[in-house]
Amino acid sequence: MIKELDQDFTSLNEYIDQIKPSKIFILVDENTHNHCLPILLPNLETEAHFEVIEIEAGEENKNIETATQLWEIFSEMEADRKSLLINLGGGVITDMGGFVASTYKRGFKFINIPTTLLSMCDASIGGKTGIDHQYLKNIIGTFALPEGIFFYPKFLETLKFEELRSGFAEMLKHGLIADAEHWSQLSSLDKITPESISPFISRSMEIKNNVVSQDFKEENVRKTLNFGHTIGHAVESLFLKKGNLIPHGEAVALGMICETHLAFLCGLIDVEVSSVIISKIKRLFPYIDISEFKNAAIMDLMFNDKKNQDGNINFSLINGIGSCVFDQKLNPEQIILTLNFYKGLNQN
Repeated sequence: MIKELDQDFTSLNEYIDQIKPSKIFILVDENTHNHCLPILLPNLETEAHFEVIEIEAGEENKNIETATQLWEIFSEMEADRKSLLINLGGGVITDMGGFVASTYKRGFKFINIPTTLLSMCDASIGGKTGIDHQYLKNIIGTFALPEGIFFYPKFLETLKFEELRSGFAEMLKHGLIADAEHWSQLSSLDKITPESISPFISRSMEIKNNVVSQDFKEENVRKTLNFGHTIGHAVESLFLKKGNLIPHGEAVALGMICETHLAFLCGLIDVEVSSVIISKIKRLFPYIDISEFKNAAIMDLMFNDKKNQDGNINFSLINGIGSCVFDQKLNPEQIILTLNFYKGLNQN
């Protein structure tokens, strides 16, 4: 269930009234506590007792230590399997909240109220929950669907531009893998603002939800959602290890440039299509300097990606704008060529 919230949050209140939870926990970080909770609470109509739980913001806190703290809080506050967790936040909150709710007492209900563009169009949808471990993103997690996703576009007005742009990368990805018109509309925008992108949020959410509904456990077509992420996650993990975090969407944009180039090297797209895609992504996203990272270090992390099998790096690559194929096994030479290609873009 995916619903856009009106001013009074009517659909959310109707849902809570229907399930009659024993207790409600609202998970926030300091940002959503300050900017989004004051909008939610006055509109929350329930007789159930609720508690607000705040964690520190940031990907670096999406770890087993934070998960353990949350499990201990649930225990102290006597959460049971009729409790409800409301994840009010971005991707870290929905990933973390879904993970702890799906594992505590073998699982209790949770819903997502995404507050960032990234979480609206990507992280909150699809039932992938997880935490990072040893600098590997989402390496520990579960498949657990939220009972509902309630989005409120006005929350985007609380975001910094960099956070908005980060989520925009996932919207572009949805267009590249599944909807050429969506890609064309988004990549033609002059500016990335809450007003300019709001009309396209529902379509982007719909694309991801449609893919997930066909393949929940990621055995086939859901793998297409990984376009841009095989290389992007590896680079993101290296920056995380260094203690110099980069926005997820900027890593995905880098990954989409590299993996578009890989699609060209494999003969899946021609040079013209590749050049158009790469130039449009470059126009919208900053160049990330990865010259300090050796190609071997990037590839080591790619080999450790949880989506790989039998020691092969599996890529999802576009074979046209709006179309994607998965389980593409590439040789190391092609990957090195692509990494060097990206590093060379800084000279252009």
